Amino acid sequence: MAPFFAGVDTTMTVFVIDPIRDPRWPAFLERHPKASMFHTPGWLNTLRLSYGYEPVALTTSPPRSELNNGVALCYVNSWLTGRRLVSLPFSDHCDPLIDTDADAECLADDLRYRLHKEHCDYVELRPTAPGFDARFNFGTAATFFLHRTDLRRPLDYLYRTFHASCIRGKIRRALREGLAYQVGNSEDKLNSFYKLLLLTARRHHSPPHTMTWLRNLIKFCRPNVQVGLALKDRYPIAGILTVRYKQKIVYKYGCSDPNFHKLGGTVFLLWKAIQEAKTSGIMRFDWGRSQNIFALAVRVFRLPRRIELPMRESYGGR
Repeated sequence: MAPFFAGVDTTMTVFVIDPIRDPRWPAFLERHPKASMFHTPGWLNTLRLSYGYEPVALTTSPPRSELNNGVALCYVNSWLTGRRLVSLPFSDHCDPLIDTDADAECLADDLRYRLHKEHCDYVELRPTAPGFDARFNFGTAATFFLHRTDLRRPLDYLYRTFHASCIRGKIRRALREGLAYQVGNSEDKLNSFYKLLLLTARRHHSPPHTMTWLRNLIKFCRPNVQVGLALKDRYPIAGILTVRYKQKIVYKYGCSDPNFHKLGGTVFLLWKAIQEAKTSGIMRFDWGRSQNIFALAVRVFRLPRRIELPMRESYGGR
């Protein structure tokens, strides 16, 4: 197949902007259909203050003019993986926000040049569709699947699509057990959530995010970050964290106490989140990404919409 971008003028200048402080960036995100919560200044500020990553955005739009395109990146330095450009760390996906072949060609060439100039070992992109990475000759480092549910359908239709015993049965069980529901982004709810997150991380033998990360996420993305808690006799047994942006909601983290799994706390919370999203006019529920398309959570919720996410990498820095 021929390259996606070919035979275009590459004489344009590329400018580096600070997407956290440049007032044009949020306005540009509001206009662009592929912008996500992962592009926002709140998410980028959380990355910067929690882990020291340096966010930048590349654009062909001159200073003091309206932004027409942008590629959000972070400089990441690690003794384990070296110095690299990532778009973006801890993000399920992050599309280059580019609409024309000429802009894409120019930005791709600049990114290739920057890879060497900044002494980076590689650059990593996480697009939801091919295009920009095809021009840059990226290789596929890993493949993930992004799962989405269209919330424009009626609630009763969505409920019927769920697995009869694994999902609908657990929702009914949670209601019979009288599980209480709390939602918000206060410090006490975050503390309860984090205790459950530590239990889950220990169970899966994986390091959890730090409390600093979660606090910063709430601080810089408030009021769009919500912590949902399921309680049995006032004791938190499950928690989820979601982030809203435009007409989309992202299920980012989930955790639970294994001693209460049979009560269906997590499933109960997800159903509550879907109901509230519908009431708020949200049109899409993003479930995040998985490496296995046949993962249990995907099967039992019978998610009708999935997108293959090839994580792209290009090497050749130092």
